[in-house]
Amino acid sequence: MNKFMTTAAKSRTARRRPEERPDEILSAALDVFTEKGFAAARVEDIATRAGLSKGAVYLYFESKEAMLKALVEQSAGQIANAASALSLMGADHDPEKAYRAILKMALTALGDPDISAAPRLVLSEAGQFPDLAEYYRRRVIEVGRAAIRHLVETGARNGRFRDVTHQAAILAFMGPAIAHMMLSTVFRLPEDPKLDPADMADAIADIVLNGLKPRGDAHA
Repeated sequence: MNKFMTTAAKSRTARRRPEERPDEILSAALDVFTEKGFAAARVEDIATRAGLSKGAVYLYFESKEAMLKALVEQSAGQIANAASALSLMGADHDPEKAYRAILKMALTALGDPDISAAPRLVLSEAGQFPDLAEYYRRRVIEVGRAAIRHLVETGARNGRFRDVTHQAAILAFMGPAIAHMMLSTVFRLPEDPKLDPADMADAIADIVLNGLKPRGDAHA
């Protein structure tokens, strides 16, 4: 019975394998990109890491650039889409609550080294690969900017936010997520305290939404 079950499980795995290969290739690509850097990585290295031939890899991805773009879609692209959805759903009803939700979601995701690996790769390689930089800008940054702009404009129109320079608001809203990603991964020291993303998001939101100066400050 056990032998039959093992054989059946292997058979199911074999049948699933073609559908699993893109994820296996992307996982191998991320490992190779992280270890060698995107510029030095070769498709042959990725194929070897994935246990496939180079030709088999090309059946799914036409280049290593295509692999990195797919990795961006799985990570930062999904975060940008989620931010857009939260903004569209929450801006009219409660823009502050929507912003807090976006920030918690972004900090939680980007604080995970596995999720932030692809965005960090793009940031480090953008100067050398302008096509990748443009793809990331269009697919991630512009989607996030549009989400925050919608939130700020709707909040101001409804009287929930004061009218501010949109570009400054976008930088103030998006900057903490990028800073958190870098400080909790690349620049994190062993002795640094482990911060809860939800708590950090609330603290950052309070500063962004309310400012640092006490209310009624004569110098405000």
